[in-house]
Amino acid sequence: MLKTLFLSPPAFEGFDGGAGSRYQAKREITSFWYPTWLAQPAALVPGSKLVDAPPHELTVPDVLRIAKDYELVIMHTSTPSLENDIRCAEALKEQNPDVKIGFIGAHVAVLPEQTLRQAPVIDFVCRHEFDYTCLEMAEGKPWDTIKGLSYRDDDRRIRRTEDRELIQDWDSMPSVLPVYARDLDITKYFIGYLLHPYVSFYTGRGCPAKCTFCLWPQTIGGHQYRHKSPAAVGREMEMAKELFPNVREFMFDDDTFTIDRERAIEISKQMKRLKLTWSCNARAHLDYDTLKQLRDNGLRLLLVGFESGNQEILNRIKKGLKLEMAREFMANCKKLGITVHGTFIIGLPIETKESVEETIRFACELDPHTIQVSIAAPYPGTELYEQAKLNGWFANDILVAESGIQTSTLQYPSLSAAEIEDAVERMYRRFYFRPKPILRIVREMIGDRQMLVRRLREGREFFQYLNERKLEVRKRQAEASVT
Repeated sequence: MLKTLFLSPPAFEGFDGGAGSRYQAKREITSFWYPTWLAQPAALVPGSKLVDAPPHELTVPDVLRIAKDYELVIMHTSTPSLENDIRCAEALKEQNPDVKIGFIGAHVAVLPEQTLRQAPVIDFVCRHEFDYTCLEMAEGKPWDTIKGLSYRDDDRRIRRTEDRELIQDWDSMPSVLPVYARDLDITKYFIGYLLHPYVSFYTGRGCPAKCTFCLWPQTIGGHQYRHKSPAAVGREMEMAKELFPNVREFMFDDDTFTIDRERAIEISKQMKRLKLTWSCNARAHLDYDTLKQLRDNGLRLLLVGFESGNQEILNRIKKGLKLEMAREFMANCKKLGITVHGTFIIGLPIETKESVEETIRFACELDPHTIQVSIAAPYPGTELYEQAKLNGWFANDILVAESGIQTSTLQYPSLSAAEIEDAVERMYRRFYFRPKPILRIVREMIGDRQMLVRRLREGREFFQYLNERKLEVRKRQAEASVT
């Protein structure tokens, strides 16, 4: 077994580019998701080590000291961080020319050979669902016999093996939790709407929904939801309770954890048995009775993608959601006391000033506990990316600015990229600077000293983020006026 390092490399300050992040960017407050996509193959490879540099504030020199004796380094990359990650790989190879370096992630799953041509320092990339590909690499198997691999042969020619089939038996997959406990400092991971400290992980992969913008199902996980049984999840949560006695909340980060309602209910019963507080991703399709059962079994929060307040846009992105359905869902959650974090996207096809205003008003009407406002990101491999190419919507190819803040690569006939970016700040201000959200935040701070300290820090970060975004928008507007 080769001595193997799984690495999420250093990046922009505050940049959550890890494998659990759905939008690789600097968020409005300090936010770091767990590197689940790296932790899963690390759990398969005996004696391996996982290093998640950004939340642990590790620099490239720090990583070089850790990596100096490793024979195999597998790095997670993303479209906006690719060039940065290549530079880290070059530093690793300069320190140890014999180390083999491979990349994993959605970008290389879609563009494996292109990435190898772009970065001669990379020896291989693992395509699509790569867990067992990484294991066989660590086992030292001949590269031409390993499925799902694109690599350089001894003559530096780029080769490609046949695709690897998706994993079906998820009960046999080892838990990532011991890897977290061994290699990560869980106090470094913050998500504004989750209790701290929290732990997030997947109980399965794949999502039947066909949202045109969503990255993971279209590039790695596929559209078939493959998952662990409720009994296996129950055993894993018993382990979690023992490994992390101080964790206040567990987040099931499956793309749509509640798509199989009966399974979700059975898992919730396990959580109630263990007296654990939990949260999960969900679609706004859950009925009142299901929501009540989940709440009665320890559910605290649902992360829900509402995306837009314009029905035509929702139809175009194949969201499968009606605005009235979202309204009923939110009303039921409020009746039951279930906290909702709502996510919205500005810049979806074909956004206008009027549809932006509809989305802002809709978010205020729904009034979830907290919101996240992202910019539509046409990642390679998604239907949105192909639509943007076909229709000439690309304004540029910069998903993230040098500051780490997300920017708009898209523009439309009636809405420029700068106007899309400006709408993000405007939406945050319109939503949060209302009496209801302010009162909620004050109540949280009064009732919990930890929350008091945390919200004060997050408030400072939030205003700093808004100012940085405003400066970024002005900069891009100035550049646009020159061109």
